[in-house]
Amino acid sequence: MKFYNLKENDEQVSFAGAVKQGLGKNQGLFFPKEIPSFDNIDALLAMPLVERSVKVLQPFVSEDLNEKQLTDIVTAAFNFPAQIQPISADRAILELFHGPTLAFKDFGARFMAKCLQKFSKNKKITILTATSGDTGAAVAHAFHGIDNIRVVIMYPKGKISLLQEKMFTTLGGNIETIAIDGDFDDCQALVKKSFDDEELKNTIGLNSANSINISRLLAQICYYFEAVAQLSRQKGKSELNDIVFSIPSGNFGNLTAGLFAKAMGLPIKRFIAATNANDTVPRYLETGEWSPNTTVATISNAMDVSNPNNWPRVEHMLKSGIVAQDCVSSVSIDEEQTQITMIQLAKLGYISEPHAAVAYKALQYGTQEGEFGVFLGTAHPAKFKDIVENTLGQPIGLPKELADCASETTLSIDMDADFSLLREYLLAKK
Repeated sequence: MKFYNLKENDEQVSFAGAVKQGLGKNQGLFFPKEIPSFDNIDALLAMPLVERSVKVLQPFVSEDLNEKQLTDIVTAAFNFPAQIQPISADRAILELFHGPTLAFKDFGARFMAKCLQKFSKNKKITILTATSGDTGAAVAHAFHGIDNIRVVIMYPKGKISLLQEKMFTTLGGNIETIAIDGDFDDCQALVKKSFDDEELKNTIGLNSANSINISRLLAQICYYFEAVAQLSRQKGKSELNDIVFSIPSGNFGNLTAGLFAKAMGLPIKRFIAATNANDTVPRYLETGEWSPNTTVATISNAMDVSNPNNWPRVEHMLKSGIVAQDCVSSVSIDEEQTQITMIQLAKLGYISEPHAAVAYKALQYGTQEGEFGVFLGTAHPAKFKDIVENTLGQPIGLPKELADCASETTLSIDMDADFSLLREYLLAKK
């Protein structure tokens, strides 16, 4: 299968090319020329996670990976569970934080790392990525120690939780981290400018591990299939057509992957894109005007994104009829609502962090009678230990993954949001 540039449609590459290139010309996102559909959904849902994921991903990658190669990659990447946990009679959470960095991005980052390692053939590559929190740790741990791959991660200084920061700024080796004096959108803009610089791109073998890279999105399709598979066993197949997914949305990669899954035949009724105060998409869907505001810092900091990179993919699917336009709605949840919802969930016996709470609250606004709401748990509550403890008034323990890095020294350098400074830094260590 070929992947084409949504901005420059004549640019078409294989899966391997899209993974290695990251972004197309004119900062265009790669998109599959066709989305495979499955008639045998019941048979897929009966399979284990790895076996099913190979079947789901094979049509996208068959030009570059045979079934055994893909199976090896998926087996190594998806060696931890995604878990549906019931909250009430008509609500459940899909826990995606059981991987090595306790965040959903472990699925995409580990799959991408294994693919890129396979495709790079020992050529030197520089991964440049921006993070609003969890991407940094997932990418850093996925690529740590891989020969000939240098990883440079930028994040907004002082705007992510300390434990999030510790998980990726303490590794060293081939992992370099830069604290940018600005917000996530500033970091993201620096990544885009770097990809527009042909000399820089070619000199250091530039690539990105943000969800702009198609490999990360394809990996994320697999946990929607896993969620529905678990629900089919818990609820029965007859009730699957009324599932509504509420997705805590920042850069909108998770929604994009969910729409792919629906287009492939997975029985999902619709999606709610739940945002915090950074409400560009809810306002756009209401008014038709794309008008990003200045990014606002919130307690759900991984969603502090005003100009989401993946929205062109979402809009393409909606406007081209790949999925129906009415299968996506969006709502903004404020800080007070987020904290109140964390308390409500605790009273139901579930300890949540802010991002999942935003998604749970959005279900209260956006579901109808007879619908079953699934909200995504994108990070372990302990990654937001201070916020959770202050909101709930009770201590929570640290899992080993966080305890091991909490006392380590941060190795980041500080930098202004200035492309010339970043360019100089990247070229100095080529």
